[in-house]
Amino acid sequence: MSLLRKFGTVASGTLISRALGFTREMLMAAALGTGPVADAFNAAFQLPNTFRRLFAEGAFNTAFVPLFSKEIEAAGIDGARRFSEEVFGVLFTTLLALTLVMELSMPLIIGYAVAPGFSDEPEKLDMTVALATIMFPYLVCMSLAAMMSGMLNSLRRYFAAAIAPVFLNVILIAVLAWGWREGLGPADIGRALAWGVLAAGLVQLAIVWGAVRHAGVRVGFRRPRLTPDVRRLLALALPAAITGGITQINQLVGTAIASGRDSAVSSLAYADRVYQLPLGVVGIAVAIVLLPELARALKAGDLAQAASLQNRSVEFTLFLTLPAAAALLVISEPIVRVLYERGAFAAGNSTPTVAAVLAIFGAGLPAFVLIKAFTPGYFAREDTRTPMYFAAISVLVNMSTALLLFPRLGAPAIAIASAVAGWTNAALLLGILVRRGHWGGDRGLLLRIPRLIAASAIMAGVLLFATDFLGPQLAPSSPLAIQAAALAAMVGIGMAVYLAAALALRGADLGTIRRSLRRDGRGPAEPAD
Repeated sequence: MSLLRKFGTVASGTLISRALGFTREMLMAAALGTGPVADAFNAAFQLPNTFRRLFAEGAFNTAFVPLFSKEIEAAGIDGARRFSEEVFGVLFTTLLALTLVMELSMPLIIGYAVAPGFSDEPEKLDMTVALATIMFPYLVCMSLAAMMSGMLNSLRRYFAAAIAPVFLNVILIAVLAWGWREGLGPADIGRALAWGVLAAGLVQLAIVWGAVRHAGVRVGFRRPRLTPDVRRLLALALPAAITGGITQINQLVGTAIASGRDSAVSSLAYADRVYQLPLGVVGIAVAIVLLPELARALKAGDLAQAASLQNRSVEFTLFLTLPAAAALLVISEPIVRVLYERGAFAAGNSTPTVAAVLAIFGAGLPAFVLIKAFTPGYFAREDTRTPMYFAAISVLVNMSTALLLFPRLGAPAIAIASAVAGWTNAALLLGILVRRGHWGGDRGLLLRIPRLIAASAIMAGVLLFATDFLGPQLAPSSPLAIQAAALAAMVGIGMAVYLAAALALRGADLGTIRRSLRRDGRGPAEPAD
């Protein structure tokens, strides 16, 4: 299977999940708006999500995957199964102990770390604690599911791991539809959503567990022991957990700061859902596929293939994310209005704030995606410490910028801080890769990047003109169907203009991209003129 088809397999599952995520957020916006229950649910959900990234995607999709892939190469499926069982025993035991401690400490954790700004509103604080207590066991399910997903990715079976997250949105949409039919109030809907999150974790774990067994790997439970292989994993996992979860860490910091102002937490959450679509579809797909492929290339000593994999991945991500970032910058308000402006959301006049946050997130989108393309260059070489140091710098930049700007700007300050931190992290990662000689110069890539930026700028100009031209159709007084049709037309026009401009400026050569990504990225890159 070509690298492009692997990207497409992962991206398709992520795209379905993100599309359903939009439906979920639209229903939540109508039911809860940016009111106290929405703030409480989004703050509570940040806690298991943060730990999920730290213990799951952060640690095991960056430290576990290269080691598991190397076990397959060195000792076959039996050796990889033994290694996975050793890791499973330690991971499950650690997660169980952590969950018990967190459940008992939840009031203190929410009140002093996650949402200290809620302390002036006891009812909102109590609801946040209750929802977090229900949802936190989701961490166990999703961390084990992430390990199983890493095994599937290493075995080059991508679909089950990519499609499993869909069920979180399917279940939460069903909960919201049921709540609407039953006429439940916001508090009851919030509690039902929390139980839905827990149920979704169990379903996702069952899906990937079954897929691993179907792939011929039966993972049993072994008594937790710190074997040499497990020690090696833990030595890599701690810094990898911090690095891989940096976005979630920054979001948790942002949530804590934003909790000091009403509606800020939920405004950030609604904007985050929109920009996570291109980030998830492109960035996560590239990171998931690139890491095991790069680890295999380096293990085989094929440095030319490793360089081609890295350069083609960056070219692919920039080709898709630069126009997405430009679009979010110029048409964020119509996007937010069409997606969310109804029910409780419209009554709260939340559109301008969420649109401003979304536009700023768009400015940071290419950086967030590039981080996911650069970090495999470290993890595949079992260097998890260097990205950890850069992640720590990024957190400091994020926190200091947010604290400086939040009193004056409110929720948009959190987005600015996140974007600045993202670009700082991406620049540091690339700089050290180049300095160490782990990122070879690619004339084609360097020539295409400014041309892709120019094509994105042309598209942004056309979208600005279209916004003025379609102003009556996009106005809040216009029927939703007319607004949606106008927005869809703008998106279609923007895509066509960008593609035409990119090809005319020779910033993209679709034939070259396809050839470069065939046969696992072995094909050489053709230089641009």
